[in-house]
Amino acid sequence: MYFRSDYRPYEIVPQPRHLPEEYKPKPGDIDLDTTYKRDFNSYPAQPVAIVRPPERRHIKKGKLDTVPTYKDDYRAWALQKSDLYKPEHTYCPPTAKFGNPTTFQDDYVPRAAQPPQSFKPGAAAPRPASPFQDLTSHRLDFVPHELGPKSTPAQPRHVYRPSSQPFQGLTTHRCAFRGLQGAAAKACRPARARGTPPAPFEGRTEFRDSFEPWEVPPRQVKPVQAYAPPAGAMQLHSTSRLDYVPHPAPPRAAPIRPASQRREKRPFQGRSTTREDFPEWEARRPRAPVKPQQQMPGPSSGPFNGVSTFQSHFVPHELVPTASCKPVQAPVQSSSPFHGVTSYSTEFAAKKQEVCPASYPSPPGYIFENANSRGHQFFRKIAPSSSSSSSSSSVQAP
Repeated sequence: MYFRSDYRPYEIVPQPRHLPEEYKPKPGDIDLDTTYKRDFNSYPAQPVAIVRPPERRHIKKGKLDTVPTYKDDYRAWALQKSDLYKPEHTYCPPTAKFGNPTTFQDDYVPRAAQPPQSFKPGAAAPRPASPFQDLTSHRLDFVPHELGPKSTPAQPRHVYRPSSQPFQGLTTHRCAFRGLQGAAAKACRPARARGTPPAPFEGRTEFRDSFEPWEVPPRQVKPVQAYAPPAGAMQLHSTSRLDYVPHPAPPRAAPIRPASQRREKRPFQGRSTTREDFPEWEARRPRAPVKPQQQMPGPSSGPFNGVSTFQSHFVPHELVPTASCKPVQAPVQSSSPFHGVTSYSTEFAAKKQEVCPASYPSPPGYIFENANSRGHQFFRKIAPSSSSSSSSSSVQAP
């Protein structure tokens, strides 16, 4: 209720939106000049002459011995092929017919196949003369029961009657709302009457007053017939007992495989490389470990004199130097003089060391041309040293 009187609507103003400025290109052309283009002075470069001498292949005139050490030292010996002790035996199949029939071949008698008798009625079944009896166990055993009248009479249905007054279309909000200057609405809730109620609550409902329970008859259970065993003795004869004829078992068939041809028995030598090179020795049970007697007295015998076990038991021995198996470096003496000729001494061509012309204030053999804004001087060579160099080459002096 306080919300209606305290609420004041306010006008919603849209937030201002920032409009980006229109792009205006700068007048004039873009200067693509860089520091590298302004400070770098290009000059023609000449290819570098190769200083390495041409490769010379040394061809040996002597014949190369291609016999390896394995072929030179290895001598093959003739091996004799060992004879086979296996006797030569060629299997020959028997020419006579196999005369050992099986139990199935002896007992089985082939008979003509007899189809079983079909109990299915023919296609043209006789039409019954009597009408079809649609009797079922439910129709025969079902006993209908009569339902008694209902205790509650059926209530008549009320007929809808429209109102005689026209519909005004007013709501509670339209009737009660009087604008913002109206007085605060009062609560329509009735005043709470304090005190004890005049009568206790009965707890009765329409269902308790109108519902009347009726008696439900007990359910009828159909009696189960007692089991009566069939009269007479039961015949335990089966088709297998009536039709099966026992037959005596034939003697066991002898194996057809040929008799094993055993070799003549020879004594087994039992010799091997391991038995010849490693003879057996007598195995003895290891003795109990011998515990050394304590030579150093215990701490209870006297004060500690500061002597360790190593100092008291160490026995110095004279050092024997190990003999060196390295051969003595004796110079190889030869009667022929030492030439001392190498590939470097025969193929190396020494070059004259030239002085850099930039170290002179006025380089000899060059003519001054001009100087740039940064103080670099440029000279032109008068007479080229080789035919490959160009007359227009320039040298930059500091």
